Amino acid sequence: MLKLNLPPSPAKIGTDNKQILMVTNADLREPANVTCWPVQKKFEDKLQLALQQQGYEMKRAHPINQTRGHGFISSQREGSDLFAAIDPDAPVIVLLTAWQYSHHVAPSLANHRGPVLLLANFDGTWPGLVGMLCLAGTLTSLGKPYSRLWSAEFDDEFFLQGLQTWLRYGSLQHQNSYLHDVPPTHPVMATEAGAIGRKVGEYVLQHKEILGLFDTFCMGMINGVFPQQALVKIGMPLESLSQSALLVEMAKVPKSLRQECVSWYEQRGMTFKFGTDGTKELTREQVEEQCAMMIAMGRFVKRFGLSAVGVQYQQGLKDSCAASDFAEGAIGSTERFPIPDENGEIICPGQPIPCINEVDMGTAIPQTMLWRLLSSLGLPAETTLHDIRWGSDYQGTFYWDMEISGAVPFEHLKGGIAGATGYRQPPMFFPYGGSTIAGQGKAGRFIWSRAHYEGTDVIMHIGTGHAVELPEAEFERRRRATNYEWPLLNCVLDGVTRDDLMAGHQSNHVTIAYVDQAKLQSVLQAFVAQCLTQGIQVKVAGDAASVL
Repeated sequence: MLKLNLPPSPAKIGTDNKQILMVTNADLREPANVTCWPVQKKFEDKLQLALQQQGYEMKRAHPINQTRGHGFISSQREGSDLFAAIDPDAPVIVLLTAWQYSHHVAPSLANHRGPVLLLANFDGTWPGLVGMLCLAGTLTSLGKPYSRLWSAEFDDEFFLQGLQTWLRYGSLQHQNSYLHDVPPTHPVMATEAGAIGRKVGEYVLQHKEILGLFDTFCMGMINGVFPQQALVKIGMPLESLSQSALLVEMAKVPKSLRQECVSWYEQRGMTFKFGTDGTKELTREQVEEQCAMMIAMGRFVKRFGLSAVGVQYQQGLKDSCAASDFAEGAIGSTERFPIPDENGEIICPGQPIPCINEVDMGTAIPQTMLWRLLSSLGLPAETTLHDIRWGSDYQGTFYWDMEISGAVPFEHLKGGIAGATGYRQPPMFFPYGGSTIAGQGKAGRFIWSRAHYEGTDVIMHIGTGHAVELPEAEFERRRRATNYEWPLLNCVLDGVTRDDLMAGHQSNHVTIAYVDQAKLQSVLQAFVAQCLTQGIQVKVAGDAASVL
């Protein structure tokens, strides 16, 4: 006779009439959660007041842990245990004021029957908007309906009307008319540029662009881990590599070669903010280790015949070696220290190796595709991803602050290598340090894009934009409102407003590739045709639709 003895289920957490459950998710790292908690508490109070004004009561679904010093969910186990107790039909607001690991709550939200609102503050220092965009993209990839809303202070008309709509109907839908579907039969395919894009797409399908990623899950981004079938269908299969193998390969790089690499960048004008206390300051040894990582990454590229390579950000390697940032930005640059293989032959001379920051497959796809297209046309082919970090008005124009967490190709910076400064990554996150590649994003035109998946279908959002070099005082203000150690790009997305992007983008990331104005339309047409040829569904954003 079988005897079942499961652990007891927790007491149910439900809601009375006019009650709304509030859940909040954040980081895996406790120091970050403690630091961000006062801002979260401030916005919980603001939300509670806003709900009261609408005749509702906010009910916190999980207690504040006084011992830990915060009230965030900080692991998947915590999130799973919480939702095991929550009434599956209860209305839930997920309030986000910091970076959050989506996998803490996304699997539970995907099965929750009640209405779900993702609510974020809009701030550079406390960027809940970044976490919300990531969680939104994750729920889209999981096929879960949800609503999203954002606000700087939770007191503007946009926020109040949006909250009222969700409370009344259990759903809040934003217009995404800035996105335009491009069918496979679009006239762009018959253009001269379209024919070029079709040939490049056919080449990729025949020969494959192999994406070599060192561990394939990072920072809770379920939306950055694509189904293998989705990648195979578009001719971009995965070579799954282990970060332990990267550490082994790094150890083979002699100190003399590491030193030569650091000196190469110093001779070209990069400034490293060196100190003596490695626990708090950047040291030469840390950058030497990052050079060893870049050399090791290059050797894997040659060994496996990779089109692109990516290293998982923070988790894992942070406890083993210096941060990956310098290696990522440097290997993605055309002007790069000559990386020798084991026999002394230089790897990929004179061309960038696309580096997939944070092993995000949703940027790996457009980064690698644009690299192939641009390099085949003899055009600058450096690509990078950026966080959609923040943005604000300057002299009547809204400028985004795009800020990847440590490094971009040198060609994307004002002044190139000589315009770059290396700061130590914050000790709170990186005990072994490592240099960033910081600087001001250069002015110019660009194509932006991002892929996401629904089922096993790949969907690409594509647009154009222009980067600007804001005056020093304004640029400095924005740097100090975000992460000072990181590169910052200020830009406008053509025909796409702040709220358009917040309403329809399926990630906290966006891919950037600079293209001269004279060639922008042709490259855009070719890229769209390349995507369609590879079986990718295309949505063109804003003004880009008018130049196809």
